[in-house]
This record gives sequence, C-alpha cells and structure tokens, in this order.
Amino acid sequence: MAEVLALIKSLGILECERIVVACSGGPDSMYLLHMLKSLGHNVVCAHVNHKYRSESDDEYIFVKEYCKSLDIIFEGIELDGYQAGNFELYARNFRYSFFEKIIKKYHARYLFTAHHGDDLIETVLMRITRGSSLKGYSGFSSITKRDEYIIVRPLVYLTKDDILEYNKDNKIPYVNDYTNDLDDYTRNRFRHKVLPFLKEEDPLAHLRFLKFSNDLKEANHYIERIVNDFLDKNYINDILSLENFKSLDEYLQKQVINQIFVRLYPDNLYLVNGNHIEEVLKITYSNRPNITLNFPDNISFVKEYDKIIIKKEREHLTSYDYEFNHSVMTPLGKIEEIDEIDDNSNYVIRLNSKDLKLPLRVRTRKDNDKIQVKNMTGHKKVNDIFIDSKIPKSMRDKYPLVCDSNDIIIWIPGLKKSNFDIPNSNVYDIILKYEKGEKIDE
Repeated sequence: MAEVLALIKSLGILECERIVVACSGGPDSMYLLHMLKSLGHNVVCAHVNHKYRSESDDEYIFVKEYCKSLDIIFEGIELDGYQAGNFELYARNFRYSFFEKIIKKYHARYLFTAHHGDDLIETVLMRITRGSSLKGYSGFSSITKRDEYIIVRPLVYLTKDDILEYNKDNKIPYVNDYTNDLDDYTRNRFRHKVLPFLKEEDPLAHLRFLKFSNDLKEANHYIERIVNDFLDKNYINDILSLENFKSLDEYLQKQVINQIFVRLYPDNLYLVNGNHIEEVLKITYSNRPNITLNFPDNISFVKEYDKIIIKKEREHLTSYDYEFNHSVMTPLGKIEEIDEIDDNSNYVIRLNSKDLKLPLRVRTRKDNDKIQVKNMTGHKKVNDIFIDSKIPKSMRDKYPLVCDSNDIIIWIPGLKKSNFDIPNSNVYDIILKYEKGEKIDE
C-alpha cells in the first residue's frame, strides 16, 4: 500500500484538480474509487455499460448509486449496437473514446485504471507464450503518457488478494463478473492455474514480475535510443543505407527494421511480424543486386545494390497474397487469430489444424475460384457468392479469401464458411475473426 500511495503522491495532483477513474463496479475498480476518494481527491467516476451480460444494467445502477452515496461525480454511458465478430475491438475503442470525452469535459490530466499486480503477471506470461517484442514482454506500465492525458495504474504493487482484503475490511461493495471464473479465455486459465503455483513459490511474485517488467522497459528504452540515432543518420527520405547497416549486430539490425515498420505502419503495425523482418534481412545479404519485397498495404522494399528504397503506393492495391501469421490487414478489413469468442456468425471460423495444410494464406480471388460451402453438397463459385451477397464489383477484386497452403478456400470472411468450420462442441485449435471495415485503425 505504501508504494501505491507514493506513486499517487509523486504525480503532484492539485487539491482542486479532478481525476477520472474508470470503474466497472468490480472489486478492483471499486477499491481504486474508494481509495482515491478517501485520500481527498476530486474524483469523477467513468462507467461503461457494455450491455453484453444480463447483469450489465444492474451494475450500471449499482455504480451510479454508490457514487451518489459518496458524493462522487458519476458519468455513465451505454454501449448499444455493434457488428457481429467485432465486439472486443469496438468495446475497447468505445471505452477509451468515452474516457477521453470525460477527461476533456472536466479538464483532467489523469485517467486512473485498476490494473493490479496479478494482471501484470498474466499479461507478461500471455505475451511470452504467444511471442512478442522486448517492449511487449514487459507488459503494461504503471504510468502511460498519452497526447492529452496520462493513464495511471497505481495498483500494480498489489495482488487481487490484497484488494479483496481491503474491500472486506472497509466494507466496500462490488459486483462479480461470472465470465472471470470461466476457463474459456486464455487469461483466465493463467489466472486459475499458473498464478496459484507462482504465489505458492513466492508470495511476492507480483513484485518480482514488476521488477522484470521495469528492467525490460529500461533495456528497451536504451535500445530504442541507439536504433533511432542510427536511423537519423542512415535512413533518409525512405532510403536505408546498407553499408553501415551490415556493420550492426544482428539483434540491432532486426530492431532497425522493426522501427522502420513502426514508422511505415503507425496505426496498423499488426500488419507485419517477425517473418517480414527476416525477409528484409535475407535480401540485405543476398548476392542479387536488385530485389523487390511486397508488404501489406502495398508498401515495397526495393534493394538496389547498397541501399534499400521503401516505396509507398497504397492507393493502387488491386490484388494480394499474404501468408497468415496471427493477423493480417486487407483493404476491406482485418483477419486475426483469437483465443475465444461467443460468436457463430460468418465473421468467425473455428478450424482444426490437422484438417489443413499450413500455413494459411489470405489472398484475392482467381478465375473459377470455388468453395465447398458449409452444410451444402458440391462447390459454389466465389463470384456467384459475391453476386448473391450483393458485393459491389469495385470490392470483389480485393475481397479477402482465406485458403490453406494447398490453395483450398476455407472461408470467405463475413460471407460464407466451408465444411472446414468446426462446431463449438468439437475439437478445434484455431479461431479466426474478421473485422470488416475499410482500412480499420485500432
């Protein structure tokens, strides 16, 4: 608790200054709301009713009434109406858009969220399991600076048990989200099966992970400084000089390429991955003097002897064929691999890798493309499906098709699934979700 108070004190919040607290009504956010109020801060509670569970309306009223009892300003909003297969992304964007409106309304500098030490452990473990970058492996920060405000997560020093004990001692009411008890989600499985073991080994495991997280952030900051200094001198007008690049350590070479991708895809970095970095390294050391690599969003890396020229021609994209690796962005929307979702629409498909020739690919249509539509005999032409679905002609040539490496079409996202789709009750190990929309930005 001392570390939590010290972090809050270090912010130098003025006595009359309003701070916004994101509060769901659960034990963590109710703890945070109560603590900040008891410290004498001028608190504004921001609550989003996702209307995703039958209890959501009651929880909205619960938080509102609690704020009224403590003379806390309450700002609530209801999320209603969203596209199938797009709930998580839409809800997150909706929440933060709402929080930012409240921050502006009250001229606040700080948004407090209730992420705690156990959340940090779960995040770090999930990213290690899935694979990430040095920065990604560090999880989230206790303080994150945005353009117009700062996100503060002071509870990173506490465990869930610490919070529940405080709530019990101080008679703080809260609601429970039953979905947190289900093992359908990866985070919940880490929470229920891995965290108890870690805490048994060391009750202060959350503080060890916090130190690990901070160490990675410091190392990443140091490396970023070296990389940016190199790019300032050797990456000018979208041209990378290879002479000095080749003198770098291989790890730094990868970080340089990654940073170039960060600059090229400021809003859509998920379009590229480690495989793309490896491809750039291969052409760098190839004996061929002239090579072109085509990347998502119609960006090309063109090697010409001792330099690589990056060309951007996004508006001219007419066809593509991408290898799928966790996610890919197409001109009409994003396709990504997810852990679990309660959605059986054509925006989601469940697959068993044993039935497929991996890796999967995402491409545009070819002449005479056909798909064996789920629950139908025989095959149907993709073009006929486009016509039946009233897909405009201007969109048909760039509409994404998901195939396996044998070029068998297994899914037309948002339109039709093939017989490769696995029912919820059967065994599957791949779940893909399609988020429809022109140039989706996160």
